[in-house]
Amino acid sequence: MIKEEFLLDTNHISPLVTIGHPLRKTILAHLRAGSQFSIAAPALNEFIFGISILPRAIQNLKEWERLKHDFNIYSIDQTDAELSAKLRVSLRKKGWQLGIIDSLIAVVALRYDLTLLTTDQDFSIISELKQENWRDTS
Repeated sequence: MIKEEFLLDTNHISPLVTIGHPLRKTILAHLRAGSQFSIAAPALNEFIFGISILPRAIQNLKEWERLKHDFNIYSIDQTDAELSAKLRVSLRKKGWQLGIIDSLIAVVALRYDLTLLTTDQDFSIISELKQENWRDTS
């Protein structure tokens, strides 16, 4: 397995708390092999909110507490906020709307040269963004 650095979009974080989910198994195997996985703070917010409103909230949060130390969390700073705004303006001029959270995730991936793991097609317009979808292959 190639050791790489990845940034997880919310749709790739959520399966981590489901024991037996194929994507969870894949990511944990890559972690054991030395790959690094990170999460941008806005995606972490979406994830925690999402798993907290489900019927399995208590189990989900317990499992996240157990796993979270294996993941680097990127905080958003002034540079990210400014780059995110510029990205959104640039894309809007091309007729493409990108939400605030997605633009922050994208700039973190770009700034730190991370491969974004996502199912979200909204990122496809950003040609310089390295992205993969592991949900369809796990």
